[in-house]
Amino acid sequence: MRICVVGDELATGVGDARALGWTGRVLARTHFSRPAMLFTLAVPGETSTQLGARWEAETATRFGSDSEVENRLVVALGRHDVASGLTVARSRLNLANILDVADANRTAAFVVGPPPGLPAEGSRIAELSDAFADVANRRRVPYVDTYTPLAQHEQWLADLAQGGGVYPGQAGYGLMAWLVLHTGWHNWLGLPQDEVA
Repeated sequence: MRICVVGDELATGVGDARALGWTGRVLARTHFSRPAMLFTLAVPGETSTQLGARWEAETATRFGSDSEVENRLVVALGRHDVASGLTVARSRLNLANILDVADANRTAAFVVGPPPGLPAEGSRIAELSDAFADVANRRRVPYVDTYTPLAQHEQWLADLAQGGGVYPGQAGYGLMAWLVLHTGWHNWLGLPQDEVA
């Protein structure tokens, strides 16, 4: 199995002293019967428009063309659409195009939504997360809402404050990993559900 995670710097764990981020923590709790390859393909400050323009070419060189290779795509959406002034309609269309192309390529997709960031952007990130969830749900693609459960979470907010209000630290990425692991991750991979705490 080859899993490509495409997204912004949050996909790589910026701010995590252990350099695991949520992706490393999720993979550490995922037990494959055969070795799996995970490729994190992140671009700092990237919007969904920029992600839509690059993801297919970047994943193509990592995905296998052999029929025995399972290719999986994780779309890790960040908050930069809000800061750049992208409309929610444009953001929805960008995600829809990514998921439709992945489906046409027979690549199973999994979407992780944007987590809370600066308080001033809270309502716009919430709206963006809801829109992304709708796009994924209409296509029957698993969606992890990281905004709603973390927006008022004391540990998340404390961790984010230590990172200047932009990036979480170890605790914050641990919370994101927990949400991914408890929102259909193992089922999406066709693996038995582990006991995840």
